[in-house]
Amino acid sequence: MIREMVKIDEELCDGCAACIPNCHEGALQMIDGKARLISDLMCDGLGACLGHCPQGAITIEKREAGAYNETEVMKLMVEKGENTVVAHLQHMKDHNEMEFLREGVGYLNEHEAELGFRVEDVLSRVHKAKVEEEQLACGCAGSEARSFTPQSVSGGVAPAAGGFSMATGAVAEQPSELRQWPVQMHLINPGASYFKQTDLVLAADCVAFSVGNFHSKWLKGKTLAIACPKLDSGLESYVEKIKGLIDDAKINTLTVMMMQVPCCGGLMQMVKMAAGQSQRKVPVKKIIVGVEGDILSEEWV
Repeated sequence: MIREMVKIDEELCDGCAACIPNCHEGALQMIDGKARLISDLMCDGLGACLGHCPQGAITIEKREAGAYNETEVMKLMVEKGENTVVAHLQHMKDHNEMEFLREGVGYLNEHEAELGFRVEDVLSRVHKAKVEEEQLACGCAGSEARSFTPQSVSGGVAPAAGGFSMATGAVAEQPSELRQWPVQMHLINPGASYFKQTDLVLAADCVAFSVGNFHSKWLKGKTLAIACPKLDSGLESYVEKIKGLIDDAKINTLTVMMMQVPCCGGLMQMVKMAAGQSQRKVPVKKIIVGVEGDILSEEWV
């Protein structure tokens, strides 16, 4: 899979930090006086930081990339020193990537004699307390991997369709079924653990605004990505990401929801291109939504 990634020339970087606020994923941080990319996993490759480096130290490069490998990333982080390792692990923890966090800590434990710093010190800084490295390795309750849990309806029992509760006579809010963030195709990373072996909905931007029961009927129990084939730029990267979701994340099914307008057809074309280039085969369902929110057609393709 071809990915676009931020590349930093540390010789040119003067530590001005102008790029940091423009990295919405928090993948760029100032460490030891230099801008450092602390998370390949979270870098979306949009390059929003490019126009904010007065020294021209940041560029975007395209390179072949396989599935995300925390061990290989940790090797690079270790070369940049203890502070960078701490920032990287904290970033994984903040984004609930606990599987990768444990893998990274496992690498540190295995190579501690070569590091030049103590793993115990690193973990203490990450967790703001003295933490035994075995806690991460064995998956204790405090570091248990968690999914993005959909909200529950206030009051316990979900109301019938339409949201009206016979018990209270009140209209309850429909809960969100969103399981992960981000959702926009330019921002998602196929290597994120929450995509692994899930059923994915790829929806045109307008779909959720048109379909009243989008969350309860179509999104429940699934992961989500959204895109607009008419207004979005860099659509070739979408094909690569869909391919990565099929081959690397090994999604179970892919449901494509698009509006009854000609421009939305581009979404299905991208899926067909990605599927044709993928090594795996995945069932694809196509759903066409009318402009008034009705489902016009639903078929496996």
